[in-house]
Amino acid sequence: MEEIQIFVTGGTFDKEYNFVNGLLYFKDTHIPEMLQRGRCTLESDVKMLMMVDSLEMTDDDREIIIHNCERTKSNKIILTHGTDTIVQTAQKIAEAKIVNKTIVLTGAMIPYAFGTSSDGFFNLGSALAFVQVLQPGIYIAMNGRCYDWNKVIKNTKTGFFEDKLS
Repeated sequence: MEEIQIFVTGGTFDKEYNFVNGLLYFKDTHIPEMLQRGRCTLESDVKMLMMVDSLEMTDDDREIIIHNCERTKSNKIILTHGTDTIVQTAQKIAEAKIVNKTIVLTGAMIPYAFGTSSDGFFNLGSALAFVQVLQPGIYIAMNGRCYDWNKVIKNTKTGFFEDKLS
């Protein structure tokens, strides 16, 4: 089985909650703990590229993501990302025309640190399954579904991702 490359970029997925001031902040990624808790037996390599809120992600940050996707030896890549601009990052990756790689972006609406109310654990598990069976391309996995990057939108009223109407 080929090793799955997991790139961490931050987003709500990895945010912590400060109980004193009520603010969310970044400390470290939860991905290794999540893989262990989920009893994941897949070969994977976790690399933190950055810890930023996706609303603060720059084109330079996206270039770092693209560079790492191109350079990794793995053809199966998961990218954890904030949900607000996940589609924009997927578009930039698609424009880079990375060939023969399956890239699945995923995120969370509720931080993993919030425990059982977080969707992050489920979304990561779904992304791990999807990246193994999909053909090369760029995808977004959220809420148990997988979308072609250019056929999905985030419904900001419901907090769910859904098919983009043409």
